[in-house]
Amino acid sequence: MTELPLIGEAIAVAAEPRLAGAKIGVVTFPGTLDDRDAARAVRLAGGTAVPLWHADTTLGDVDAVVIPGGFSYGDYLRAGAIARFAPLMSEIIKAATGAASSNPLPVLGICNGFQILTESHLLPGSMIKNDHLKFMCRDQVLRVENSNTAWTLDYEAGQEITVPLKNQDGQYIADEKVLDALEAEGRVVFRYVGFNPNGSRRDIAGISNAAGNVVGLMPHPEHAVEVGFGPQSLDGIGDTDTDGLGFFTSVLNKIVGGNK
Repeated sequence: MTELPLIGEAIAVAAEPRLAGAKIGVVTFPGTLDDRDAARAVRLAGGTAVPLWHADTTLGDVDAVVIPGGFSYGDYLRAGAIARFAPLMSEIIKAATGAASSNPLPVLGICNGFQILTESHLLPGSMIKNDHLKFMCRDQVLRVENSNTAWTLDYEAGQEITVPLKNQDGQYIADEKVLDALEAEGRVVFRYVGFNPNGSRRDIAGISNAAGNVVGLMPHPEHAVEVGFGPQSLDGIGDTDTDGLGFFTSVLNKIVGGNK
């Protein structure tokens, strides 16, 4: 059965018909929770969401990939450790590193997707349990540190956005040499502002690879894409409902040859 778009999705596509040809694959693993939310975010941004299954052996003709949040394979062994060996991940790794093309595939890993990207060595470092050893769910302020990645072109460096965060294995760690390199190369993409919810080193909320096509972060931008259904600003002033939509418009604009 074909899923019909809701009113907001129809308006988004009508407003930006040039983006509808951009196909964004959304991966589902056993235990994935946020795949439909990610697909909806793609549609609200004006693109076409393409469902991908973890056992697929080809990416088809997608222009980018989102690895959503959840608890792939129940987070057994370690969050993301089993998902890294899924057949589709082999294809994503090849496409993201340029091994299959001279044009590396943009990949966004959200929460469990970020964990999978570190386990796949597409991003450095690792994710461990929150320093307080409890599940954390809250609206989180982030500062955009790098607006030059495939997924952040529609933001400004230094801009603060609010998106929901929900995790129990969200503490980003790496040795000092790796952390220093990330800082020096501008690969810290997002940093927690005001409160570090999980003990991540240097308040890091998200990072990229050297080419900027692969980005991973713990908070959930796909839950802040629609007016009336996203986080409200912590001070009660201003509207942060759609602060996460820029992730998806950024990559769509890049794919179709946008303004940056």
